[in-house]
Amino acid sequence: MPPTTLLRALALPLLLAFFASGCADSDGPRYPALEVDDPVVEGPLEGNPVLLGTLFKLADIGYQQAEFFFSGTAHAYRNDNTLASDGRWRVRRGESADYKTRLVVYRPIDPLAFNGTVLVEWMNVTAGADGPVEWTTAHTELVRRGYAWVGVSAQAAGIEGGELVFDDAVSAPLKEINPERYGSLSHPGDSFAYDIFLQALQAVRYPRSVAPLGDLQAQRIIVAGESQSAFYLTTLVNALGRRTDLADAYFIHSRGGGSAPLSQAPQEFIPAPPVVRFRDDLGKPLLNLQTETDLFLLGSAVDEELEIRGSVEGRQEDSEFFRLWEVAGTAHADLYLAILGRFDTGNDPGVAAIRENASPAPGFIECDRPVNSGPQHFVVKAAIAALNRWLVDGEAPTSAERLVLNSTGDGFEFDEYGNVLGGVRTPYVDAPIAIFSGEGQGALEAGVCSLFGTTQFLSWETLASLYPDPYSWVVAVTDAAGQAVENGFLVAEDAELIVESAAIQMSPAGASWWLEVGE
Repeated sequence: MPPTTLLRALALPLLLAFFASGCADSDGPRYPALEVDDPVVEGPLEGNPVLLGTLFKLADIGYQQAEFFFSGTAHAYRNDNTLASDGRWRVRRGESADYKTRLVVYRPIDPLAFNGTVLVEWMNVTAGADGPVEWTTAHTELVRRGYAWVGVSAQAAGIEGGELVFDDAVSAPLKEINPERYGSLSHPGDSFAYDIFLQALQAVRYPRSVAPLGDLQAQRIIVAGESQSAFYLTTLVNALGRRTDLADAYFIHSRGGGSAPLSQAPQEFIPAPPVVRFRDDLGKPLLNLQTETDLFLLGSAVDEELEIRGSVEGRQEDSEFFRLWEVAGTAHADLYLAILGRFDTGNDPGVAAIRENASPAPGFIECDRPVNSGPQHFVVKAAIAALNRWLVDGEAPTSAERLVLNSTGDGFEFDEYGNVLGGVRTPYVDAPIAIFSGEGQGALEAGVCSLFGTTQFLSWETLASLYPDPYSWVVAVTDAAGQAVENGFLVAEDAELIVESAAIQMSPAGASWWLEVGE
C-alpha cells in the first residue's frame, strides 16, 4: 500500500471520531458532546402534587396532570476557561452526588390535541416554594394550542428549604409541606441543579421504562424559566447548551445583567461575571423577554458574594438565533401572576381589565401602591407562540425596538403621559388610560413588593384630552391591538380579549367614572 493511501486510511477514522464526538469550539479546543445520564423515573404518583399554580380543575380545560419522582447521580461543573461576558464558556464535570427530586406534567387528555411541543420549565423558588411561573403566565396559550408542560423541581430550596432572597417570603419546601409524600426526596445543592435539570430533559425526550408524557412523544422542547430560574438557565445555556440536543429552543424570561454561579457552596464558588450575554454560537433559537423592572431595578440587589447588575448592561443585538424583547409597561411580577392568572381559563375579558390594586394577595402581598396590571402575560403568550413558529416553520420572531433610555443611560425616557418609550408595544401603552411601570415600589431591599411595579390611572383632564368620549378609547385600543398582532407581540385571541375588555370597561355601566370628567 502506497504511503499516501496508508495515511488516508489511518486519518479517516480519526476524523470521523472527531466530528462524531462533538464540535470544535471557535475559541478553543474540541468541544465534546455532553453525555447526560438517564435518571430512574418513578410514577405516576397517586393523588395531587403540591404545586401552587392555577387553581381550576385541569379537566375543565381538557388537560390532565401527573407527578413523577426521578433520581440518579448528578454532576457539578468546573470551568476550563475564563467565564467571560461573551458566554463562550467551556466546562467539565466536577464532583458527583446522588439526588432525588420530582417533575409535574400537564398534558392534553386527547392525544390528538397535542401539538408536539413541550414547554419544560425550571420552576422558580424565590418565594420559598416551587413556583410554576411560566405555566401561570402562559397557560391559556399553551392550552389553546395543545402544548404539554413539564415543571421541574431543579433547585434545593423547593425540596429542602434554605435561605430566601426576600425576608418577607415564606419558606415552604416540599419535604416540610408533605413529608409523607416527599420525605424520600433529596437535593445535594444547586451546584448540581444544571445536571439535574438536564436529566429531567433526558427523561422527557428519551424516556425509558417510565414515560412522563405517557403515550405522547416530544417532537420539540422549549426550555423556559423566569427570574431566578432565568439566571440559572442563562448559565446553563452558556456552559452546556451548545453541547446537547435535549432542548430545541430557550425562553429566558426576566433576568438581570449576569447569571447564576456555575458552582456554589458547599462546592467551590465559581461565579459568573457581573455582565453576561448569551453565547452567539448557540445555534438554537433563544428569545429573551425582559420587563421594565429587569433593566435597572434588578441591579439594585445586594449580595455578599455576587455583583448583580441590571439587564440593561447585558443587552445584545438580535441575530439569526437570538431575539430580545423589552416590554413597555411591564413589571417583573404583576397582578395577573399573583392572582388573576390562577383562575383564568382563557375566555374571560376581565383579565385584561386595567385595575388599581395594592393587595394582589391579601395577607401575603400587600404593597404601598397599586401594583402593575399591565400586558406582560399577553406578550409572554405571544413569545411562546413565536418561538414555536420559529421551530416549526423557520419563521423568526419580530425584532423589537429596545426600551428608550434617558440621556445619561441610567433610567428610561417617558412619553408625555408617563409611560416608557420604545420596546414591545401594546394597547396598554399605545392607547393609554393609565401609567404602567416596572418600578415605583422601592428598592429590592424593601421586599417582594419591589418587583410588582405600579399602575396609576391618568387624570380626568388627561383622559378627556385624549378621548372625547369612552368609545374613542375603545377605537384606539382596537387599532393598537391590531398593530400588536401584526407585529407578533399579541396573539389574535388575546387581542380580542383586550378589545372586549375595553368595550366592557367603557359601557354605560362600566364607565360611570368616566362620565365624571369635566364635572
